[in-house]
Amino acid sequence: MRTPEVVVTGLGVVAPNGVGTEEFWAAALGGVSGIRRVTRFDPGGYPAVLAGEVRDEEFDPAGCLPGRLLPQTDRVTRMALVAADWALAEAGLVRADDGYDVGVVTSSAAGGYEFGQRELQNLWAKGPQHVSAYQSFAWFYAVNTGQISIRNGMRGPCGVLVSDGAGGLDALGQARRMIRNGTAAMVSGAVESTLCPWGWVAHLATGQVSTAADPGAGYLPFAAGARGHLPGEGGAIVVMEDADRAAARGVTGYGTVAGHAATFDPPPGSGRPPALRRAAELALDDAGITPGQVDAVFADAAGSPVADAQEAEVIRGLFGDGGVPVCAPKAMTGRLGAGSGPLDVVTALLAMRDGLLPPAGPVAAAAAGHRIDLVTGRARPHQVRTALVLARGQGGFNSAVVLRGAGAIQEGTTP
Repeated sequence: MRTPEVVVTGLGVVAPNGVGTEEFWAAALGGVSGIRRVTRFDPGGYPAVLAGEVRDEEFDPAGCLPGRLLPQTDRVTRMALVAADWALAEAGLVRADDGYDVGVVTSSAAGGYEFGQRELQNLWAKGPQHVSAYQSFAWFYAVNTGQISIRNGMRGPCGVLVSDGAGGLDALGQARRMIRNGTAAMVSGAVESTLCPWGWVAHLATGQVSTAADPGAGYLPFAAGARGHLPGEGGAIVVMEDADRAAARGVTGYGTVAGHAATFDPPPGSGRPPALRRAAELALDDAGITPGQVDAVFADAAGSPVADAQEAEVIRGLFGDGGVPVCAPKAMTGRLGAGSGPLDVVTALLAMRDGLLPPAGPVAAAAAGHRIDLVTGRARPHQVRTALVLARGQGGFNSAVVLRGAGAIQEGTTP
């Protein structure tokens, strides 16, 4: 029985520095940041005031979605629905009449925070009769999967993964598994939005959010001045298909999800190292390639000195000192929870398409001790046939995805 190649045929992006795939890509290549002072609420009473915020004038769900959906959904679900619409339209996906040939799997680290805060305020201030019935599901981690599948009549395998910042890559890995088990296509990825006071307090409780007031100095992954990360909202939803079925309808796609692996860190104090490197090695093994075949790494880029040093050590251990270009586009968006991994996957696929690697926004250079070839300053011309995308989540989650470009597939270099 054949094992299908899984190709990405459609992209949908909502990001702080670009709403729409090409808008985001132009901003990423130009080093344009979406990090600003928060406007959704007044952050003046909090120690941190910056975030990667999608501005309302750039994202208008009322112009993209039926009016009946707006009172049912949190901002995060509106973003996910619109991104899914864009990805499906680009893929030109035609479903069977019964809908069982297409499934949905997404990830979420938070669910519908803004909706939940509003309804809890109604409960406390006005009483239970003023709480929306939609609160029963609008806050839930699985709501994006549910709403995408309902809106598009998709009754194939559906699910949600919750593994914090690693979850978006895990969702793509699960979608790949479903296609290899016989499903024709999957809608997958992740979008997050937690820029409300309730969500902000949760971010601050980690102790890892930068308190810088200057947007150009707030989030500097791998830099000597790294001082923590900045949260953001948005992410990406993609369409993944059995490559043979996609080809049968004339669709080549951007490239394949060739490998995936997930690991979990040992408990603190165990004396054992973090398991990010093991995730990367397993993903490369799953793809049937060696580190020497990787043309670029899209890093997790935590933005804290300790976590950055750990990731740099993993990259050096796999590829040698400065052995492969390293991209950190999160420096221009903030960390988007589960949404960052799929957005990095989209970025890697576009880098394969155009032969350009985006810079790490405001980061001037990697700290000398990291000994990595961080792409900074401006977009770098570079042929990318194979990319490794890394992600980590709070609590010890690690995930890695290997992507192979369309050129590598056509030349028969994919196992």
